[in-house]
Amino acid sequence: MKHRVFVDGQEGTTGLRIHEYLAQRDDIEVLRIDPERRKDASERARLLNAADVAFLCLPDAASRDAAALVTNPHTCLIDASTAHRTAPGWAFGLPELAPGQRAAIRTSKRIANPGCHASAFIVLLRPLVDAGLIASTTPITATSLTGYSGGGKSMIRDYETALAGGQAPNAPLSAPRPYALALAHKHLPEMTTHTGLASPPVFMPVVGPFYKGLTVSVPLHLSQMNHSASAADLHAALQARYAGERFIRVMPLRDEATLADGFFDVQGCNDTNRVDLFVFASDTQVLLMARLDNLGKGASGAAVQAMNVHLGIDESLGL
Repeated sequence: MKHRVFVDGQEGTTGLRIHEYLAQRDDIEVLRIDPERRKDASERARLLNAADVAFLCLPDAASRDAAALVTNPHTCLIDASTAHRTAPGWAFGLPELAPGQRAAIRTSKRIANPGCHASAFIVLLRPLVDAGLIASTTPITATSLTGYSGGGKSMIRDYETALAGGQAPNAPLSAPRPYALALAHKHLPEMTTHTGLASPPVFMPVVGPFYKGLTVSVPLHLSQMNHSASAADLHAALQARYAGERFIRVMPLRDEATLADGFFDVQGCNDTNRVDLFVFASDTQVLLMARLDNLGKGASGAAVQAMNVHLGIDESLGL
């Protein structure tokens, strides 16, 4: 028997990519809304309640409204917006978060998909906080470099228009652009809650003139670590947490291939559902780095993975 799936917000970047994943599968029946009725609340409600799994690929307020339309207790909602990522009653859709998280996703009918920056940050920091190597009160800073596809259709259009037009080298969109300068990025609540940190990190995301790929970097002084922890201790904690995880790869300490090249490949996980974790270090400092595809494990791929876990089928199916 096929699982019935509806994507509310099927024309957005995340919704379109979810449809691409689902199109490969013969175990899924995709329910589609007539484009002329995509804002018709009654038709959306009908399809949401007819689905075994419904993805909400909508702005925050619209996701909350859509969730309120669901009366079928058997419909599982997977919300790709920021609306429910720290909300009571919603399971955080990161199976690798901690022991027991897959069980929470399997049994919940309300799953909040993680944000792209947040996914990379959380998989780096959560094991180290859990292991007691980083105190929850440690002040943390992080930088994220991401492709422009994370900004949605409007930003994609702006960049592709500029790039296709052969913009001047000094044009604004030709260079990386830091943003969220008011220090209130929408991913901060989940980055704090799901790592166990006592306060939000100082976080600066940067969008670059490339389509997709994302890397979060967390710099640390070894003097900040508990128990006189070394870089090897941090690396070992990541290896221990993610041993056997098919979608998280812990790269060798001071990864020789990256150091030999001298530059970090932000796009090295593109077109995968994988996260690569790196620990670079000197005698006194450590640089933790996580790399993923912001449209894959950072958005649509993660949502499909959570669906697979919830349905109790092969977690990597279609990914």
